[in-house]
Formats: sequence, structure tokens, C-alpha cells
Amino acid sequence: MTETIFSKIINREMDADIVYEDDDCLAFRDINPQAPVHILLIPKKPIERLATADSADADLLGHMMLKAGDIARDQGCGDAFRLVTNSGEGAGQSVFHLHFHILGGRALGWPPG
Repeated sequence: MTETIFSKIINREMDADIVYEDDDCLAFRDINPQAPVHILLIPKKPIERLATADSADADLLGHMMLKAGDIARDQGCGDAFRLVTNSGEGAGQSVFHLHFHILGGRALGWPPG
């Protein structure tokens, strides 16, 4: 996988407003928020997109799903938040390092887009 802005954040080559970090993942505020709470949660392992993850990534992905809920609650969303990932350019993915958008802090409409 090629270097991305997210790998630079993981390696501390770029600044980010980090709200959570452990050995497996990192979460930081989106620089173009679409909701009062808009956090990006990324794995430290370089996975291009959800469609390229495999069974070896199952524990990591499960860990990230659970952490997303913890982060949303820590950021004041309670249990009302949206978790979004775009897998591939046609779905709107612009940074090719798997990431989850944690959105909350306001009522979120449906359909999302």
C-alpha cells in the first residue's frame, strides 16, 4: 500500500487532533466535519479499504467496531451515532487507508446520500 495522509498521522509526520489511540488503531477529529462530532478511526495496519480486508483482519475490525462505540460515547454522542466507511472510489473513498467515520452530536437523516 502506498503512503497516505493517514499513515503520516500514524507515524507522527503530520499533526492531527487525536482523541484515542491504542496499539491497533488511532482516532482523530476530521478536518472537514460533517456533524458536530466527526471522528476518523483508522487501523495502524495498512489496509487499503474494507473490501481488501481478509479473515486475518477479523479481530482488528471487531476491536475497531467496539472502540467506535466507546469513542462516540466519550465524545458526548451517547448511544446515538453513525458509523460509515466508504470502500472504493465509486463509494466516495478518497484516502485509500481503511477508515471509519464516527458521526454524531445531532439528528442524522436517512437516507444518508
